[in-house]
Amino acid sequence: MTVEPPALRSVLRAHACGVAVLTAMGEAGPAGVTITSFTSVSARPALVSFALAETSGTWTLIRNADWFGVQLLGAHQAELAQRFATRGADRFAPPTVWHTGPHGVPLLGGCLGWLVCAPRQVIRAGDHHLVLAAVEHVQEGEPGAGLVHVHGGLRPVADTTASRI
Repeated sequence: MTVEPPALRSVLRAHACGVAVLTAMGEAGPAGVTITSFTSVSARPALVSFALAETSGTWTLIRNADWFGVQLLGAHQAELAQRFATRGADRFAPPTVWHTGPHGVPLLGGCLGWLVCAPRQVIRAGDHHLVLAAVEHVQEGEPGAGLVHVHGGLRPVADTTASRI
């Protein structure tokens, strides 16, 4: 039995996902996209993963990048997440604050944390590509509530004292 995409999306809307922004430097300048598929994979070696749609305007740049950044967004950055999710937006124009980080990767200001990564493996997965990446640099940002995507909207993580798994 095959599940139809609308039914799958409807059920998965209840699953809260952390919000991050991928960035890379291309020939035409910096580029980036909001993602909700970012996850840690391994601490030793340091590996992370994310999935990006084949149709994403940023996919080609990420696929060809030697290095890219992952920005972990805070609750105060919902507008930034929307900007990087909007096709055709000038994502790095003001009011976006950013600087060049290690390996020339564009890093956004005000995030909860940053990772600079190198792609290690790309797996075609339906209409997406699953990217496994090695984490080469990390930096903690300001402490604060996280930002999640759930039920079709962006929401702050209200309580960070819940039980640990």
